[in-house]
Amino acid sequence: MTSEMKAGRPSMYIGGEWIDSASGETFDRISPVTGEVLASLPRANREDAQAAIDAANRARSHMASMPVFERAALCHAIADVLESKHKSMGEELSLEQGKPYREACDEILFAAELYRDAAENIKRLETSIVPSVDPNKRILTIRQPHGVVAIITPWNFPMGIPSEYLSAALATGNTVVWKPAPTSSIIAIRLVECFLEAGVPEGSVNLLFGEAEVGDEMVANPDTHAVGLTGSSAVGNAVAKRAGAKPLLLELGGNGPTIILDDADLERAIEGTAFGCYHNAGQICQSSERILTHSKVHDAVLEGLVEKTRSIRLGHPLDETTTMGPLNNEGVAKKMDEHLADALQKGATVVTGGRRAEGFPTALYYEPTVVDGVPPESLFNHEETFGPVAPVISTEDLDEAIAVANSCGLGLCCSVYTSNVSKAFYCAEQLECGVVNVNESAAYWDGRIPFGGYSGKGSGVGRLGGKETILSMTQLKSMVMDVRM
Repeated sequence: MTSEMKAGRPSMYIGGEWIDSASGETFDRISPVTGEVLASLPRANREDAQAAIDAANRARSHMASMPVFERAALCHAIADVLESKHKSMGEELSLEQGKPYREACDEILFAAELYRDAAENIKRLETSIVPSVDPNKRILTIRQPHGVVAIITPWNFPMGIPSEYLSAALATGNTVVWKPAPTSSIIAIRLVECFLEAGVPEGSVNLLFGEAEVGDEMVANPDTHAVGLTGSSAVGNAVAKRAGAKPLLLELGGNGPTIILDDADLERAIEGTAFGCYHNAGQICQSSERILTHSKVHDAVLEGLVEKTRSIRLGHPLDETTTMGPLNNEGVAKKMDEHLADALQKGATVVTGGRRAEGFPTALYYEPTVVDGVPPESLFNHEETFGPVAPVISTEDLDEAIAVANSCGLGLCCSVYTSNVSKAFYCAEQLECGVVNVNESAAYWDGRIPFGGYSGKGSGVGRLGGKETILSMTQLKSMVMDVRM
């Protein structure tokens, strides 16, 4: 961390300038790893949000008129910068977010690939010519940017998730007002610095930090034209109400069930399930939030999960032997406490872990935990926990497992382990999730997969991923031409 930032250098980027907040208020960014203050940063208010929106609108026509191949080259340039800086940025990401250094570096490289993917997708975006009943008419369609896109992103993947939105927004010619989570502010500054080094035009990306009032201004302001958000279901519902008729791309909470049938390859199932439980300390919207095992393989699955869990090395994320770091913030740790207490009160049993770890600089280091005998009515089964826990629920047959899986009000990602192709297709069609992974972890993530929530559940609207994000960041215009001579 530079001494400049620790001293409180202007760190919001609006209209091509690094500025302080209009109010002069600041907040301290405290590391979940060490408990130390990493930086003092400006706290925005509605006035700052309006300034960012105005700057984005001033830059709007320039970005929209930039040739497609020039925008594609810009995205490739951003990727080049990210790849060149991924090791140094990985250290900062680890200290601010809490994930192990190797995971942080991988995330930055993944983000770089998203800009490359957006660059290639925009060059190949095709539209249609529609037959007309009138022989003198020609109907064609084009895609154009929305204008100013309000983007609000979380802290769990503070480079990967913002880049899903930002790469597509820039590739399609939109301008952006971006509010990252306060607990991932420093790495957001680094990403904007990469944009500037790559040559992103002034005003096309505007960065500000703040709480709910800033996000509300961004979403509800008539001078923003579309909204992208990854966050909780509660926040997503509030944003949808405030946005009104604006186009929405909302990726919200999940509570991914993993179904392990009695004919599954148990070694593969245990490996993938454990990865989904503990990667990024379980702070993944598509993590293995609940494990529905067939009663015939319950004991073997439980034994395997316990073995995997006890092999995890909890520690400082910059230590090369660490495989899991601390949770990012107290809100997540508190939810772990509450969900665990609820399950125990309803008859579940902690097999290993089950508490905050002692002897660390902060109270955010949580023991990786396996809980058995989790009842279907528990919070583990109905709410997103977002922590390093493997809640095991025993089921007697396939239909019971599907019923328990679908009883949750969320429907983002899930996983099914079976060697029977008919059961695999049956599960994939019956499970109320936007993504179903077969013989693969629920947490499997490829930036090109259409990714989003199941209709009628609380996991979002629209689809991220590859071409789908490009489509979400554009509007379709029809052009009718009379060609009579």
